[in-house]
Amino acid sequence: MSRLETLSRIAIIFVGFVAIVFALVQVESIFAPMALALVAGAVLSPVSDTWEKMGFSPVWGALTSLFMMLIAMGLLVMVFHPLVVQLVDQAPKVWSDVKEVVDGFRQSFRNLQDMGDQISEAVSSTAQSTQGGEEASVAMPNITDALLMAPAVLAQVLVFIGTLFFFLLTRNDIYSWAAAHLAESSERAGTARRLHLAERKVSSYFLTITVINAGLGLATGIVMQVLGMPGAILWGLVAFLINFILYLGPACLVVSLIFAGVGTFDGIWALLPAACYAALNATEGQFVTPALVGKHMRLNPLLVFMSLIFGIWLWGPVGGIVAIPILLWILVLADALPQTGNMKQMLAASNEN
Repeated sequence: MSRLETLSRIAIIFVGFVAIVFALVQVESIFAPMALALVAGAVLSPVSDTWEKMGFSPVWGALTSLFMMLIAMGLLVMVFHPLVVQLVDQAPKVWSDVKEVVDGFRQSFRNLQDMGDQISEAVSSTAQSTQGGEEASVAMPNITDALLMAPAVLAQVLVFIGTLFFFLLTRNDIYSWAAAHLAESSERAGTARRLHLAERKVSSYFLTITVINAGLGLATGIVMQVLGMPGAILWGLVAFLINFILYLGPACLVVSLIFAGVGTFDGIWALLPAACYAALNATEGQFVTPALVGKHMRLNPLLVFMSLIFGIWLWGPVGGIVAIPILLWILVLADALPQTGNMKQMLAASNEN
């Protein structure tokens, strides 16, 4: 009977987890910007704390942090816009160069003595299907499509702004309420302190990652300038920004650099920009990030990888951005993160209180 009860509980937990995941997928347009706003609020919380320590009201701290985030979002749009325009302008040359490469390979296959007819038919059918797919993929959205998408995008932006502002404004009250309702009376102070500690960990993680990504962006910009890539500074900025989305971001940038390299250089040199960036990113991922993030956060690589895959599958790029901060939050609250000296001192002080 006890074994049956155990299996029943496991089944209920599993079904509940599947139901929650299904619900999160269905309400992505609401919960994704809310989760991103909560992470942004944790990152910007030191700004609000600084303003409050200077004697200003929480409203001013929340407004200042919100204003900083809106500026960052505006700069993000300004950075990506000219790069996208540049890639679109280079699309005809890229298509012509790619077509020449494909034709060269096709001619090589035709020179084979054995199975010549079979290879020719396969290449011909593949080329026809590829052309149809590429023509559909390069079709740019028109003004009507943009107008139809605008309300949905604006709604998500408003959800993000509202969640970020009110979280920054009332986060101390939220932590106090959570500690009062989720912990025993003797452990409320420690729970509240742990919530603030989780917030600091998320902020520290983003600060460390920002410094690392800035170094990667600077190195990428210098390398692109040496190679003679147009818009080298923009490529460096994009490398800095897109590296916040682990795995998926660098992969997209490698593809974009291949696209731009074909449009700028000829022959095998067209792959050099993507190869150089891949080498820089591999160096950052294998040596720099483990040395800095691993030293301060001590996250299990398997948990990091699984959380990233789950976040990207759940909410796409937004899920990739919020996956690690949410993982940090959960591990600190569950007391599952290896404790450093500073963490032990903070928790000891909270228990004494």
